[in-house]
Amino acid sequence: MGYSSYSIDDRSTRATAGSYSTKTTAELFASSFNSVMSPFGVGIRESRDSENHPQSFPVIIALDVTGSMLRIPEYLVKEGLPNIVSNIIQKGFNDPQIMFIAIGDHECDSYPLQISQFESGDKELDYWLMNTYLEAGGGGNLGESYLLAWHFAAHHTETDSFIKRGKKGLLITIGDEPCLQNIPGSALKNIFGEGQYSRNNSASELYQKASEKWNCFHIHVRETNSGFRQHVMDGWKQMIGDNLIIVDRHNEISNKIIDLTLSLSGSSQSINVTQEIKEDEML
Repeated sequence: MGYSSYSIDDRSTRATAGSYSTKTTAELFASSFNSVMSPFGVGIRESRDSENHPQSFPVIIALDVTGSMLRIPEYLVKEGLPNIVSNIIQKGFNDPQIMFIAIGDHECDSYPLQISQFESGDKELDYWLMNTYLEAGGGGNLGESYLLAWHFAAHHTETDSFIKRGKKGLLITIGDEPCLQNIPGSALKNIFGEGQYSRNNSASELYQKASEKWNCFHIHVRETNSGFRQHVMDGWKQMIGDNLIIVDRHNEISNKIIDLTLSLSGSSQSINVTQEIKEDEML
């Protein structure tokens, strides 16, 4: 996937015609789980080079869609996503391929993982993002299933960026909770279907496995009701070190994604961007 191209003008026209800016969250997103987003039985999601995108660079944006985080998907539809892609293109890099993952809680939710395809076109990206079901679940179990994004990236993706050029993609989880520390094989089998899921998987193991092919970052959002707890950020810091990024408000997220994408894709516009983030804005 990812063969189409992003048109800033077409996206703006469609957003105006569809009244994106005035619609509620319920009007923008799927009202129930859509099977097109199901990971069950999915083998591989691919990010491939094409005539339009000869230097494809994969970006996975994994959104916490539990109750306290619903402002983030709405922000991405209305402002964040066009800001991200248009800025990347205007700075000279035309080949990002973006996948959306919706994260819930595998211990409490009916749909703890939803996945899109990798896409580059404005129409396709809007389609997948707006077909996400915002379950608004979660529970009182001290965490969400961010580790599912690492499992999917490690075991269910192939990218020409890594295969042909040895360049890791970018995986960003976004949320305000701790990461659940383990997921049993039985839960993985329920989510993905048939496979070798005979043992428990720890978050640390899955993070390390995903990091073989992906640069894995987590953006912790402090503005939500649950986002100001220092122990949550300390736990993330202990697990992923300098790849933790702290933002005070949701509208800071798009600039972080832009900077990381330009830096890690090798864009000439992004010299030392990642280092600047680590020095100035990570705990």
